[in-house]
Amino acid sequence: MALSTRNSLTLLCLYCLIDAHRVFAQQDVSEQCSAESLGDYNMGLRVGSIFIILLTSAVGAFTPMIIHRARRYEKNSAQDWVLLVAKFFGTGVILATAFIHMLPDAMANFNSPCLDPSWTTYGAYAGVFCMIASFALQLLELAAVSNARRLQSNAAVAIQATAPVTTKEYDCEAAPCEGVTCPGDNATPPAPIAATVTDTRSIGSTDTTTPTPHHHHHHSHVHSAGFLETGNAYKDINTIILELGIVMHSVIIGITLANTGADEFVSLLIALVFHQFFEGIALGTRVNEMHSDGWVRPVIMGLLYIIMTPIGIAIGIGIHSSFNPNSSSSILASAILDSLSAGILLYNAYVSLMSLEINHSPEFQASPLHRKLICFISMYVGAGIMALIGKWA
Repeated sequence: MALSTRNSLTLLCLYCLIDAHRVFAQQDVSEQCSAESLGDYNMGLRVGSIFIILLTSAVGAFTPMIIHRARRYEKNSAQDWVLLVAKFFGTGVILATAFIHMLPDAMANFNSPCLDPSWTTYGAYAGVFCMIASFALQLLELAAVSNARRLQSNAAVAIQATAPVTTKEYDCEAAPCEGVTCPGDNATPPAPIAATVTDTRSIGSTDTTTPTPHHHHHHSHVHSAGFLETGNAYKDINTIILELGIVMHSVIIGITLANTGADEFVSLLIALVFHQFFEGIALGTRVNEMHSDGWVRPVIMGLLYIIMTPIGIAIGIGIHSSFNPNSSSSILASAILDSLSAGILLYNAYVSLMSLEINHSPEFQASPLHRKLICFISMYVGAGIMALIGKWA
């Protein structure tokens, strides 16, 4: 009887300990998911951060564009070497941004205890959304290439239709001559004239436009307002989608900066200054690769990039008194957007940048060894610096 009572008391104590652990665990989760105290908010410094980020982003994005368009330059000139180093440095920055700044944050957010349990039962949502973004970008690239080929075919038909037809009379009673076709014979029509649109730009090239003949087609005309209407259309759309991935992440980090505690704000701001500057260089060098005769498109794309993080900061300042970055909806939104952005940047870095410009580029293969080494070193340095910045941002 005493043994039975002792066992019952032991089980009761175990139950009490388990229940107490569960209660404390719930309290701990509740504390983790509650809004953090921002301490001394220092509104002046946070408003000033808007202009600091705006300026550094503008310098990073517009400097490569200005260097590229300031004057014509030849291969192996100082201007060419600066842009070459910046371009491959930017490739490393883009790759490290996806691996270091986006994907780990997305994975951590998807495993947050503050999320609804339905999101934590499957541990690979970050990879799923990253993969979806890559598939979507591949389909967009395919559509761009198909559209460009269709436009080339239409141009060839238009040239063939408007080409002057010359006729010459032959004496069919004379001695037969090889290659002469008499009237009434089944003549074979001449081969259509191929209207090709080629991308003449490459590493160090000064040609920034593709000569595309414009014709007013009466059949199968594609109305795209100049979008995807060059032989290099897939590169253009990849640059636009690359910017989309960058600006989505920029809004997130802007809101995060505005709602960071006073103790960490200055260090995070310094890290983001370098982050935005190097990311701007990466984007600016890619905008240089687009086919554009003037400044309108580059300026628009540059402005879109430089204002997104300041907009995020302004939004964060406006909602800082009521915003809870640890809420389920905030964490889920950040996780999904970071995953999609990572997929976009990874696809661009490996397929559109590294593969096409290094592995499958005849000009790169024919470049001297020292030029190749500088390209690789620049890319690795860019990736290394962004990986180092990931310790703070």
